Amino acid sequence: MTTHSPGLKVIGAGFGRTGTLSLKAALEELGFAPCYHMVEVFQNPDVLPYWEAAIEGTLVDWNLIFGTYQATVDWPGCTFYAQLMQVYPAAKVLLSVRDFDSWYESARNTIYRASHRRPTPEMLSAIDAEHLRSGMMIDTLIWQNTFHNRFEEKEYARSIFDQHYEEVKRKVPAEKLLIYNVKEGWEPLCTFLGVDVPQNKPFPRLNDRESFMGRTGGGPQNAE
Repeated sequence: MTTHSPGLKVIGAGFGRTGTLSLKAALEELGFAPCYHMVEVFQNPDVLPYWEAAIEGTLVDWNLIFGTYQATVDWPGCTFYAQLMQVYPAAKVLLSVRDFDSWYESARNTIYRASHRRPTPEMLSAIDAEHLRSGMMIDTLIWQNTFHNRFEEKEYARSIFDQHYEEVKRKVPAEKLLIYNVKEGWEPLCTFLGVDVPQNKPFPRLNDRESFMGRTGGGPQNAE
């Protein structure tokens, strides 16, 4: 596995539930480790004040979040891809894509459901203040600021989804952008990043719907 110098080399601009956990694992296998993902927010709550500042537009040093990371995918980073391109001008941009209808059903039954589940007293007693604060940050960033509290309106959500993807294609120079579906596997990703294809290692397939809901206490669902 190749290692790279510090600083973001890869900026993921695709929304969550577009294979981003598989993409995180793949990038780390290719040497772009560690790779930031929403799971890092819960595992490292010390960065929450910086994300809150980013949402408010007052964060002045992105290295406070990404100083040790080689890559980022998923929310919250994808919301700020344009700012990150300015801070890390040598980085390449990955736009992970998925059919909207499939994505919407997956997002609605995982991250949206988890965010809007009414907590039981037992759940509340098991959730610490940092996790509650993380949940509030996610709600503000995704459901309020991105989907304007209208995610349940599928066609409105579609318009936001399409608008984001078209904006990325417009803002990122073509030579720095890979529009990528994780079903394509190693080859296009490795070619884009200029690294060798791992030998005898299948592309990671992680975070299907059942495993997500099992982790978040939502019960099993059908896989993606």
